[in-house]
Amino acid sequence: MPARKCGQPCPQKLHSVWKGVVVAILASSQLACTDTQVFSVATPAPVAQVNVVHNANFGEFHPSTQARQIANGILLSRDHGGVDFAIIDKIEAMLYVFDADGNLRGASAVLLGSARGDDSVPDIGSRPVAAVRPEERTTPAGRFIAERGTNTQGEDVIWVDYDAAVSMHRVRTTNPAERRLERLATPSAIDNRISYGCINVPVAFYETVVAPTFSGKRALVYVLPEVRQLTQVFPFYAGLTKI
Repeated sequence: MPARKCGQPCPQKLHSVWKGVVVAILASSQLACTDTQVFSVATPAPVAQVNVVHNANFGEFHPSTQARQIANGILLSRDHGGVDFAIIDKIEAMLYVFDADGNLRGASAVLLGSARGDDSVPDIGSRPVAAVRPEERTTPAGRFIAERGTNTQGEDVIWVDYDAAVSMHRVRTTNPAERRLERLATPSAIDNRISYGCINVPVAFYETVVAPTFSGKRALVYVLPEVRQLTQVFPFYAGLTKI
């Protein structure tokens, strides 16, 4: 996959991705502190075999009803095809990363597109960032087959929607006026809307959870809608509601 621009200062689309980031990885914890944020990192226990579950394990986190419904629906329907997956709750500005059995690898606040909406403008990925109007800076909702790649600066990112130039990447602080780290640390999700559409992830979380999950293998990203209904965005979930 060729490198491409990805937001500003990415630079083809500002990127997005609860504040005071807490990473929870289940097993025994050891504390680490990076980018002024404290999180726990666990040493995973050896796994003898894969055990399929039908209820997602969010650990100590209390997700929104939508996030829990979709996570459980993914496992029940096997929509993820038995691979690791991530859920991005745009309303709560939260990212949850799961292993294939639905066990939480970690959760973090993220920064997202500044505009409300569930769709990307058709030609958004080919435009220079200066030509992207404020109302077009959305993080699209949907089911995406994500993969690791690079942008035009040679930085590794996780492409969520390559054609729309939407990726998940480390948060950038090149523009102090945007106060990105401060936005991640506040208890409100409202101020997490600052990017051109991409998902900005705290550096420590990206390095310890996101990158390993998507390293050299297929994984899925489910971005929850904020305007449309879950059944309109995820066909597998619409099927479950009819059972």
